[in-house]
Amino acid sequence: MFDDRTLVSTRETAAVLALMARRPSPMNRLAGAIEEEGSALRLLREIEEKETERLFAIDDRQVTLDELEEHVHAWEREGIQLVTVLDAAYPANLRMVYDRPSALFFRGHLSPADERSVAVVGTRSASPEGLEQARSVAHDLIEAGYVVVSGLAAGVDTAAHSATLDAGGRTVAVVGTGLRHHFPKANAELQDRIGQEHLVMSQFWPGQEGRRWTFPQRNVVMSGFARATVVVEASHTSGARMQARIALEHGRPVFLMRSLLEHKWAQSHAQRPGAYVVDSGAEVVEHLERLYAQQLTLIP
Repeated sequence: MFDDRTLVSTRETAAVLALMARRPSPMNRLAGAIEEEGSALRLLREIEEKETERLFAIDDRQVTLDELEEHVHAWEREGIQLVTVLDAAYPANLRMVYDRPSALFFRGHLSPADERSVAVVGTRSASPEGLEQARSVAHDLIEAGYVVVSGLAAGVDTAAHSATLDAGGRTVAVVGTGLRHHFPKANAELQDRIGQEHLVMSQFWPGQEGRRWTFPQRNVVMSGFARATVVVEASHTSGARMQARIALEHGRPVFLMRSLLEHKWAQSHAQRPGAYVVDSGAEVVEHLERLYAQQLTLIP
């Protein structure tokens, strides 16, 4: 849990959801507009008169702003919490990227330690060597005091989450469905454990099922939430490859395991500023400590 003083009113939260439900804007433009206005209710009034009489669609059903506010309370009773761009508790790393979502649904607890998050991602159909590499990288990151983030998918993601739990570290799962769903179903127990002990997070309404478009959007949020991304194994069709590209666009370091260089996409990415080819999690930690030490020296 986090301090309630860091949260805006439930009415403001409902207004953020209303704007998300009614306004056909890219999520980065909407989040920016809400932050600039400083109040979702004021922004809603500017767009619609008598907003409490207007209808907004969620889960294919029309609801009023009053009903949206009750949804927020009902989700809380279900164990699903909300944080919006108006809240001080909104994840600091994610707030810095241009394509941040206006609101996040989560189970578990947000933590200031999440600023030291590193995403470990890769293919669902990982080789035994890839799975061992994911576990090793996660262990090295935890030993250095980082939080391991992944997408709770089969393969590399599962290995990274599980190794972090085994090592007693903190792990965050950014999922591509609403929080009422488990995907894949084989990870239901793992998802529930992370939600109870750490943090499971989604930018989607709780009832949203997984779709082809939801998982790439999940990768955008994961990249923004994390300080850096480590790609373990990934083909040219993998979401991990896409996250590597997005992370570089976000200005975040990307670490490519050397074995990835058999792929042309990885060879191309390795030539870009901010990308590093590494052989181990220890190398990732060394780079991160050097990069962030340099950043601190630049702060006046």
